Amino acid sequence: MDVTTDAVPAGRFNAFAASCPSRQLLDTIGNKWASLVIAALGLDGRMRYSGLVARIDGVSQKMLTQTLRNLERDGLLTRTVTPSVPVRVDYELTPLGRSLLETICQLKEWAEAHMPEVDRAREAYDRKGA
Repeated sequence: MDVTTDAVPAGRFNAFAASCPSRQLLDTIGNKWASLVIAALGLDGRMRYSGLVARIDGVSQKMLTQTLRNLERDGLLTRTVTPSVPVRVDYELTPLGRSLLETICQLKEWAEAHMPEVDRAREAYDRKGA
């Protein structure tokens, strides 16, 4: 695997290269809110905006809206508007978004499983700095 930071040849992507567009994609999917949206939609299926707000504790409306737009732009989810009163908007993972689900859920589960170790490491690090 080539990990240089030189220019990327046509048709080939290398996220280590500063000019590679895959960096922007990594920035999007590496964002905690994007990861949680992907996990929520993957585990719970199609959801409305209000359902996502309820499921993802602590996300602001501005951040959720921005995250949903970025994921839609990258083809990872679809936004379906149903004309009604009030208008109904549903979000759902695309096949491309579903292809990320296992990886995202593994990262989420790893973080949850290893928090005690991380907490201990943080405490030890903070004690050294004090």
